Amino acid sequence: MTLDRLKNTAALAAALTLGACASVNDATRNVADAVTLYRPDVVQGNFVSGEQAQALKPGMTRLQVRDLLGTPLLASVFHADRWDYVFTMQRQGVPPQHFRLTIYFNKDGALERSEGGGDLPGENEFAQHIGEQAKPKVPVLQASQEQLDRFPPSPASAPVAAAEEPAPPPAGSYPPLEPASGPTH
Repeated sequence: MTLDRLKNTAALAAALTLGACASVNDATRNVADAVTLYRPDVVQGNFVSGEQAQALKPGMTRLQVRDLLGTPLLASVFHADRWDYVFTMQRQGVPPQHFRLTIYFNKDGALERSEGGGDLPGENEFAQHIGEQAKPKVPVLQASQEQLDRFPPSPASAPVAAAEEPAPPPAGSYPPLEPASGPTH
């Protein structure tokens, strides 16, 4: 083999190897996605609902805003008049969702305005999204009478005669509920 032909062969082998790696990577990813049974929901940041954002009123103090929304995720030393509430949620089969609410205060410490609260989920919507995958699928349990007859009856399921009364507990096994009657002082 000549040197040029050897170089061409090596280049072709490298190209085929790289192409094979890319296709194996895609195939592997597809198989992994199909095999993955459960990925937990990842919720990060301060959840702020749409109802909370709507309750904000200009002129509220920092304490009132903190009571309503909680402590901000980001409070910058360089921007003392700005609080950022950031919230992300990642669920299986759904693209990651990012939410942000920025609160601006005036120099007196009163709420001036808020930005970014229009797309915040409501509390019920958030609870439904969180609860969707938390509900396990309960299998339907069915057994024929023949299958049930293979098991001996338990003592609890045996019929009790109507005349029988439960036996009282043995004397002295329980402390008295009331003190013994006697002279009172």
